[in-house]
Amino acid sequence: MDFTECVLSAGRALLEMVEREWQPLSAGELEHRLDQAVEEILESDLIATLEAQPPPPPPQTIYVQLLPSQATVGPQILHTTTATTCSLPEEDSAESQEQLDPVDGAAVRYISDLLQSSKSRARMAGRARLSLSHTVLLSLTLLSERVSYRSVSRRFQLEKGNIHRIFFSFCERVNMLEEKQIRWPVGREAEEALFPFSSLLGKDEQDEGQSVPEVLGVLGHIRIPIRLPIGKHDVQSSVPEVKRMKKEAHPDSWLNLEMVCDRRGQFLYCRISKGSDVDRGGALRDKLKQQPELMPSGSCLVARAGYPLTAQVLTPYTESHGPREELFNKTLEEHLHILDQAVANLKARFKRLRYLDIGHYDRARAVVLTACVLHNVFLEMGQVFQGEVEEEEAILSEGDMEADIEGVRRRDAIADLLFKNFDSGNT
Repeated sequence: MDFTECVLSAGRALLEMVEREWQPLSAGELEHRLDQAVEEILESDLIATLEAQPPPPPPQTIYVQLLPSQATVGPQILHTTTATTCSLPEEDSAESQEQLDPVDGAAVRYISDLLQSSKSRARMAGRARLSLSHTVLLSLTLLSERVSYRSVSRRFQLEKGNIHRIFFSFCERVNMLEEKQIRWPVGREAEEALFPFSSLLGKDEQDEGQSVPEVLGVLGHIRIPIRLPIGKHDVQSSVPEVKRMKKEAHPDSWLNLEMVCDRRGQFLYCRISKGSDVDRGGALRDKLKQQPELMPSGSCLVARAGYPLTAQVLTPYTESHGPREELFNKTLEEHLHILDQAVANLKARFKRLRYLDIGHYDRARAVVLTACVLHNVFLEMGQVFQGEVEEEEAILSEGDMEADIEGVRRRDAIADLLFKNFDSGNT
């Protein structure tokens, strides 16, 4: 490596560190902040002029001409009275109320109580001027809406860098609730979580000694796009960055979120990994083999193609699609829609997951895990945020994976039983 390459490498590392710690303003944010500074100077001059004038007897309403950048907001109004003081209007009150609608007071209180009673009672970073409830409100606002740090800074009257520290401190505290909120059901709780594999399979088969499967949960994954770290950019490429990311899809430009959800859409298991991690269900498969008691007798998980077929995880047929295989796949797809809806609800409530403008893996992971924990918290509260399942949100299959003998035998036995009952019902 020559001297020039060393300098470039050191420069990229320094830029990444500065960006991670201080989150510098983009060109658009800098331009807006300059406009805001000019507006504040003009308003200060206007207020000083008004205060210097003798107060008129009746109250007056004075309209302040906006800059072109605020033309869409409407005229600002300054109310003056017979006294020499002026009261400024609350900034963006209608907009703020609209953006805070998904974050109600009950949720803020509930989550505040959870954090207050968690293991770590250390004060969150950056909370010198902010109460716990306002910390929760600020963080839920950033998660629920695609708003910038700048707009939240203006709304909460805090420095942008301080908001950055508050938000990630909040995520760290919520992550500590993972074991409590994202739990694999065991014992009686697991038995109550089971639901029928198919309406075609009933007690008659059980009475005949045949094993009738029940479903404990649905396994799948999604990709959460994140900002590519500075060190990963191809500085030699002439292709524009956005087009290059879409075309080349660098594995570090997303996170893998693998989860198991029950029939209510509650997450029983979450695993977050880098985009370069191609393991699909391997860690969970090994865990279930080592701890078979985690799966009640006769139960199973269902997953799309792309996951390993085992006795505990059933996947669809990908070849030789006869009537029997088609019926089995259709039955599986009905269950897989549960996961698609849970993912749609997660993304609808936490819109920031549609793209995380974070180039640091650990921090991006903390935000995703925070959303998963809070997803379960809201379900626990009875607050269901219904999202619309979009075509691209359905978990895509990635071809066949390895299959063990027990998994093949069990899938074939269930497929035979389904087809026999379906055929007898039609004759």
